[in-house]
Amino acid sequence: MTNHLFDQLLGEANAEVRLAFMPGAAWNSKDRSYSYGDALDVSARFAAMLVEQGVRPGDRVAVQVEKSIEAVMLYLATVRAGGVFLPLNTAYTAAEIEYFVTDASPAILVCDPRREAEMQPVADKAGARLLTMGVWAAEHDGRDGDAGTLFAATSKTADGFENLPRGPDDLAAILYTSGTTGRSKGAMLSHANLVSNAEVLAELWQFTSDDKLLHALPIFHTHGLFVATNVTLKAGGSMVFLPGFKPDDMLASLPDCTAMMGVPTFYTRLLADDRFTADSASHMRLFVSGSAPMLVETHQQFEALTGKRVLERYGMTETNMNTSNPFDGDRKIGTVGPALPGTEVRIVDAGSGEKLKTGEVGSIEIRGPNVFSGYWNMPEKTAEEFRDNGFFISGDLGTMDEDGYITIVGRSKDLVISGGYNIYPKEIESVLDDEPGVLESAVFGVPHPDFGEGLLAAVVPSNGEVDTTNLMAAMGEKLARFKQPKAIFVMEALPRNTMGKVQKNVLRNTHGDHFKS
Repeated sequence: MTNHLFDQLLGEANAEVRLAFMPGAAWNSKDRSYSYGDALDVSARFAAMLVEQGVRPGDRVAVQVEKSIEAVMLYLATVRAGGVFLPLNTAYTAAEIEYFVTDASPAILVCDPRREAEMQPVADKAGARLLTMGVWAAEHDGRDGDAGTLFAATSKTADGFENLPRGPDDLAAILYTSGTTGRSKGAMLSHANLVSNAEVLAELWQFTSDDKLLHALPIFHTHGLFVATNVTLKAGGSMVFLPGFKPDDMLASLPDCTAMMGVPTFYTRLLADDRFTADSASHMRLFVSGSAPMLVETHQQFEALTGKRVLERYGMTETNMNTSNPFDGDRKIGTVGPALPGTEVRIVDAGSGEKLKTGEVGSIEIRGPNVFSGYWNMPEKTAEEFRDNGFFISGDLGTMDEDGYITIVGRSKDLVISGGYNIYPKEIESVLDDEPGVLESAVFGVPHPDFGEGLLAAVVPSNGEVDTTNLMAAMGEKLARFKQPKAIFVMEALPRNTMGKVQKNVLRNTHGDHFKS
């Protein structure tokens, strides 16, 4: 038996020809690049080190480090060593990390050298060995900093290392959900889950070895690690690997790239920069957006400026990607496209599980090789989230049109039931977003003494100010009374998580007492 994921992504890589990673301007080091040969070598050395440190097949390796080329090598190394990769958001505090590592019980916890003192007690409590990972070969990279104990423990060669065999159904990674509505859950992703998605997306989006992806996404999330990185590796392409989104670095790197994956914020920031022009994007063959819905206005502005239509898709921590607008064909603005080849997506009544008619709002459910096997240490929660026929209940609400294109209406937890009426916030948000002076909006429900829930809205003005009295009047003309927000709040920005998703739980907590007398 082979090491399923690694062999599918890098087993046949040409060590001499393609560049897997190239530095962005932020690293200020033009010779800092990895060929596929380098990737094979360094990941093997890291894998040998992990085995020496006690990692056995199935053991978890938890990692909270800054984005770097070597951090991706550690991901590949964990897989090669038979381990289960557990990336953690770099913004998490030690207290937050403690929950994840005590739940997942990793053999090793890797952190930034600057956080070693605060993370050592966390590792000790979880029974994990603590390693630190900072700047690789700092003396050659023009940056100050401690390279860390991981590099010190790694041999300069990996002579004789052989990948530990792992099958398609063995775990490759655990990703914890954002936990915005309760206890964060560890989604268990198999080798087959990750490989199937990489294969389908590489073919659907027509990635080849000639592609060079502009990569500014974080790599503790499925978008940056399992979509952007795995798809590029599967195609044998290259990446310009930026530590994050900075307009100067993005604009400097665009001319060398053929494709870009990002969240909607990337596109709005590019559009707001006068240096981003039609010429800047003329050579690009693909722009992909995901992790949060893109406003129709952003789609339209981008196409008007560049002549190119952003490809929007839909995925989840538990499933990777589920749907995508086509590379060739109609990219319908406001939709996330039809189901991926080999994946089934259906819209059903949440209670009965019966399929709904075209255009009816219902629960989005998914079945396919991309769907995870369950939640770590949560068999009862896993059972609740799957139908008897294997469909995963996503928690998202949506519609399907006559062509099979999915439109996301919102999360089921965001559904507002006021006075017995079901209210879908996305419908009201679309009306608000079309009003003059409104950049974007978020509609949410909070406890109401008479109606159960009362509807509130938060808006971000497009030019510094907006008249809420006029907005309320406009809602009165365009929406049934039960759909009209009881109050509208003006904000400088909506609260978002690291992937750009609006955190309505924050809005609900902030305004939860609005209707209390």
